Amino acid sequence: MSDFHSGFVSFVGRPNAGKSTLTNALVGEKVAITSSRPQTTRHAVRGLVHRPDGQLILVDTPGLHRPRTLLGERLNDLVRSTWSEVDIVGMCFPSDQRIGPGDRYLIGELAALRSKPMFAIATKTDLVSPERLAQHLQSIATAGQEAGVEWTEIVPVSAVKGEQVELLAELLVRALPEGPAFYPEGQLTDEPEETLVAEIIREAALEGVHDELPHSLAVVVEEMVPREGRSENKPLLDVRVNVYVERDSQKGIIIGKKGARLHEIGVTSRGQIERLLGTPVYLDLHVKVAKDWQRDPKQLRKLGF
Repeated sequence: MSDFHSGFVSFVGRPNAGKSTLTNALVGEKVAITSSRPQTTRHAVRGLVHRPDGQLILVDTPGLHRPRTLLGERLNDLVRSTWSEVDIVGMCFPSDQRIGPGDRYLIGELAALRSKPMFAIATKTDLVSPERLAQHLQSIATAGQEAGVEWTEIVPVSAVKGEQVELLAELLVRALPEGPAFYPEGQLTDEPEETLVAEIIREAALEGVHDELPHSLAVVVEEMVPREGRSENKPLLDVRVNVYVERDSQKGIIIGKKGARLHEIGVTSRGQIERLLGTPVYLDLHVKVAKDWQRDPKQLRKLGF
């Protein structure tokens, strides 16, 4: 088919700028972990958007930030290497926050990537008045000019309400090079199932916890195996998972009083995992302490970073 466009798009922005929610809205399914906690994305998740006129491969990177740990440094390296490899970079500016030093730092980093289309995306437009949004869009244009970045498009969207998401997809496809589809129709991500399962559990574990915990939490799926001796029409998948924290006190937070918190995490995530995998699941969750793993290269490797 001529006039078919395909390629890679990376969303960037400060932590909690709405990148993962936007990825999920464009894909139409949940492929990226979303949380009210900043810094929850740790993998460059690829979400796939299939359209008659093209295919978007969305790379959702962690938010670029000033690193305090070895993990933080590695996440920043991941962001920069992703930017250099994609066709389009889309920077997310949450409409309910003013453009600050963190945004300007990021725009400055983007200025080095002169050869590719740059989209500015005003996210979370449902949270502000039309007047405030107009000011925000003007600030985005000005910040780009000051850093020498020429925005290909400035697009306001609300991923939560689905407003202008279709328009954004259309504009992104048009800006991509002509080329064939990279992935078969119907596939939504190229992440392994184990990674998606781990992310679902991590998201459930992050809900309602204290500020220091999100960074200290890692989830590893040890095995996913069909239960032996089950008939074909009554399958059951055994999913064994370790949730790692850095200190004993954090272990107590995750387990909760008489195991109530861990039970809640299990119930919340099991339903989502069953929908993802299309089969009933027995979820076996264990909480373990891996002391200061964010600063230990050996432990980081073991936990997949």
